[in-house]
Amino acid sequence: MATMCVYLGSREGRDPRFLEAARALGVALARRGHALVYGGARVGMMGALADSALAAGGQVTGVMPDHLVEREQAHHGLTRLIRVRNMHERKASMAAHSDAFIALPGGIGTLEELFEAWTWQYLGLHDKPIGVLDTDGFYSPLLTFLDSTVDHGFLDARTRTRLLAASEPDGLLAVMEARLADDH
Repeated sequence: MATMCVYLGSREGRDPRFLEAARALGVALARRGHALVYGGARVGMMGALADSALAAGGQVTGVMPDHLVEREQAHHGLTRLIRVRNMHERKASMAAHSDAFIALPGGIGTLEELFEAWTWQYLGLHDKPIGVLDTDGFYSPLLTFLDSTVDHGFLDARTRTRLLAASEPDGLLAVMEARLADDH
């Protein structure tokens, strides 16, 4: 069906529910016929996502800059591993190979990628759905803050509603699939 770009941490996090959500999303993507594009690591949540999608029969493409191949421990069991020169090329390649964007829990890199994809959408550079998997309320404080930016007049309400959110993988994928169907 579609290729989903997933941004998430290369760490596991402290709560095992985050790792389990990554695994559940990988299985859900494959089961629903979607391909996965992600950062290409074999460790942490990244590795759990990729391994679960592959085990469920999914197609998985990783994109990793040369300088991170050793640091992030590139996953060499993927359907395809794309090596690029830098982070700018990584994000551009991931975006070019995807139909939608999903953010799972992660650190500053995950947040930067999420906000860049959302900014590109706002600027009209793409019209791909963007969503967050709000596992155990991880993104709830951010979503509340974003609602506050609307209340204070710094973010248009329509732009805010374009950032989708759900607490379960199948729920998020369902709203993203509906959005993809509306766009075609």
